[in-house]
Amino acid sequence: MNKEQAIAACQAANVRLIRFLYCDNGCTIRGKLVPVDRLAGRIDAGQGLTVAMQAMNMLDQLQPVEGMGPVGEIRLVPDPNSLVILPYAPHNAAMMCDMLTLDQEPWGACPRTFLKRMIARAAEHDIVMQATFENEFSLFKDEGDGQYAPLDNALCFSSIAMTMAAEVIDDMVTAFQEQGIPIDAYYPELGHGQYELPIRHTHALAAADNQIWFRETVRNVAYQHGLLASLAPKPLPDQAGNGCHIHWSLWDPTGERNLLYDPQDPYGVSELGRQFIAGVLAHLPGLLALTAPSYNSYRRLQPHFWSSAYTAWGPDNREASVRVASGKWGREASTVNMELKASDPSNNPYLALGGLIAAGLDGIERKLDPGDASLIDPGNLTEEERQARGIHRYPTSLIDAVAALEADNVLLAALGSELSTPYIAVKRSEYHAFAAEDVDFEIKHHLYKF
Repeated sequence: MNKEQAIAACQAANVRLIRFLYCDNGCTIRGKLVPVDRLAGRIDAGQGLTVAMQAMNMLDQLQPVEGMGPVGEIRLVPDPNSLVILPYAPHNAAMMCDMLTLDQEPWGACPRTFLKRMIARAAEHDIVMQATFENEFSLFKDEGDGQYAPLDNALCFSSIAMTMAAEVIDDMVTAFQEQGIPIDAYYPELGHGQYELPIRHTHALAAADNQIWFRETVRNVAYQHGLLASLAPKPLPDQAGNGCHIHWSLWDPTGERNLLYDPQDPYGVSELGRQFIAGVLAHLPGLLALTAPSYNSYRRLQPHFWSSAYTAWGPDNREASVRVASGKWGREASTVNMELKASDPSNNPYLALGGLIAAGLDGIERKLDPGDASLIDPGNLTEEERQARGIHRYPTSLIDAVAALEADNVLLAALGSELSTPYIAVKRSEYHAFAAEDVDFEIKHHLYKF
């Protein structure tokens, strides 16, 4: 969709306000709104934004990052191709934005531009990524006085939970359809009031945009039903956490051949696919700071919780950090894909997916070997057995993941210092802010803000 088509679509839908959105280093979705009669000019010239916003954490605490204080401005420039007419907000539309300097150059601190750079790097290897974010979320009833109770106490996949959530889920599915985002399935999950609503895969940039629309849609539709939808990794400490597994496949430039697939391999994985997996495993400690980037994330990443806790891979192994998802009968060549379990909805999808690409490409460039596949839960192995197989427990706190990111020269080089420096500062500040408070403070802020 080009500029003229976006303007025409807004006019046809009687849109009055267009949300110019971005996802920041605190992984919060923020933005500004533009009246429709100013849209043409703002698509060309952008909407002003202080540079300080990329040094703001999820508690709205500005971090002391050089060059990101009260002086300086960039422009939020919307991508017309990302336009959606919002079915849950009357007379509103939204577009995702890139951040440009006043010289009209991509700003080095822009997460969406980072993902674009990684997509271009993959293209240099004749690789095109298809991806999707597979989300779980929790629905809560407001009990008053800041207290929330899960919508249901039903069992995993229970039809009782389907009944309890039928109306709100129907409206969510309708809202996704109206935005042109096809869903892949729906089912109640293990946690109380927890649901999973996977959406279909697409090319990498659109997949990250769709994750923003997913978060916005689920929360807004739930709100219309008097409910709070939380995508926090662990909104209830005693219940299953919300994952946001990243599924991906790699294709040749024609889109006709799945580069991950090899029918001669026992698990259907090509040599290039194994190299990509090996790169992800090698960089997973630092990658976690991008894919599981909140203080609350590390309540979820525990052994034996099907969220993964070790640097292992395996076919349909839901305790491995990278699962090789088996293909559909008769269509294995086009449907075999990989799944990163160590990811949750508190991440910035542009950073998470861009980091995944950077890690995997390093595995391809260095021809790394992921080792033998894990055919059992790696948590059931002894420490000696894990060491012998090169399987390691990854960081158990946000501060440890941030330290691993700081020590990962490949990920730092991919991000660039203009993005990595404020990101690390923001995440370190969030760790210390929450570590100084109790669990109620942690849950309150994560439950409501994601």
